[in-house]
Amino acid sequence: MFRLIFSVLFAVLFLILGLPVLGVLHLIGLVNINAKDRACQAAVSWAFRVILAISGIRVTVLGKENIPEDKAALFVGNHRSNFDIIATYPFMKRPGGYIAKKSMEKIPLLNLWMRAIYCFFLDRSNIKDGMQMILDAIAQIKGGRNVFVFAEGTRNRGETDTPLLPFHEGSFRIATKTGCPIIPVALNNTVNIMEAHSPWIRSTHIVIEFGAPIDTTALSRDEKKHIGETTAEIITKMIEKNQSLI
Repeated sequence: MFRLIFSVLFAVLFLILGLPVLGVLHLIGLVNINAKDRACQAAVSWAFRVILAISGIRVTVLGKENIPEDKAALFVGNHRSNFDIIATYPFMKRPGGYIAKKSMEKIPLLNLWMRAIYCFFLDRSNIKDGMQMILDAIAQIKGGRNVFVFAEGTRNRGETDTPLLPFHEGSFRIATKTGCPIIPVALNNTVNIMEAHSPWIRSTHIVIEFGAPIDTTALSRDEKKHIGETTAEIITKMIEKNQSLI
């Protein structure tokens, strides 16, 4: 119970006290957008690390060398917990955001920080909205910023981390249309942070593995057509391999 209370209290204080910081960062962005992006990334990464510490989350990270520093990438992960974003964001080496559900856009203050780190808000029931999101994400990649998508489209509520839900192939156009690499991301045991016994947060050991980049420029037309299925298979193998580390 105390982990939940202290985590929520810290998050609320960060959002409220960080409001003037956002204002300053906005002004910095008018002069130097790269400086603003790096500052936003550093602030949010710090806040997420504090929440992980308060929550008693021990993170084992594999494959950090696979995270690009010199180019933007499409990160694709399995989705088991609301903590998936909190756990993965601090390891990003470039600015960029996540594709999030539309309802998060209505959360005051949080939505401002999400926009500041270039998150997208997607209404999955609106086809037109989905098509526009892909175009916006393509532009973001071309601008040098990462995009992270949970390609299952929703949180997997299964008993175990595998099998994965079917991946939405449409989101992979972000990579195939820009030629950026795809970084498969496997998350083990994040469901046991909170969702397995909601609303309480429990000290948990999780494993995150960033897989080897997939070079989309080297794929054939048929391989591009089934890249979502291929990526899901890679992530599944990583999850199964890393289960012994929990």
